[in-house]
Amino acid sequence: MSEREKRYPKSATEMKVTWKKTTSSKRSRQTLQAYPNLPFDSGEAQKSTEDVGACDEKTESLQNDRGEDQATHLRLAETFQSEGNQLAEEGKFREALGKWEAALNLTPEMSVLHEQKAQILLEIGDAWSAIKAAVRATELEPLWPEAWVTLGRAQLNFGEPDASLESFDRALSIKPDITEAQADRETALKLVRKRKQLHTSGLTNATESRYRVGDKTEC
Repeated sequence: MSEREKRYPKSATEMKVTWKKTTSSKRSRQTLQAYPNLPFDSGEAQKSTEDVGACDEKTESLQNDRGEDQATHLRLAETFQSEGNQLAEEGKFREALGKWEAALNLTPEMSVLHEQKAQILLEIGDAWSAIKAAVRATELEPLWPEAWVTLGRAQLNFGEPDASLESFDRALSIKPDITEAQADRETALKLVRKRKQLHTSGLTNATESRYRVGDKTEC
């Protein structure tokens, strides 16, 4: 599997939503007639049970409608996701972002979309928004190491190597053999050391405490 196939996966298998069918029960008039001293006549009782049955049927219908709506939303979201994947493959990052945003409006709990969104935001240079998207992905899937790697990269690009170290360490604690996380962690560690050296030599101030990926990181 290529790197791009890993980063822009195919749509997830469609979730089928089913609802447990409820059945309504009606009492027979014959049974009620065995109790002539009830404080209502059998006709009123029959009407009451019919009303309950009608209510049950209406509830069941509403539940089925909701289930169908959820399934429709999921199918539509997967279509948007697939279209976004294709656009990202073609390098049309902003167009891909628009498709994934549309998918997230329908399925806001889909972690893979938040992670892919974070990658695209990094591509177009919006590191802060990438951090927010990656954080959401880790909230939804805290044991997904790739989401932590993406968060670490976003933090690194935003100029926060200390925070990125924590994210890379979290990814490696889940899956120790992630080569990308190991390499990115080393970059972050060099930036942290570089900053400490500058602080020690008195050559930095508050406005120079941030580093971008691509800065010189020699020790």
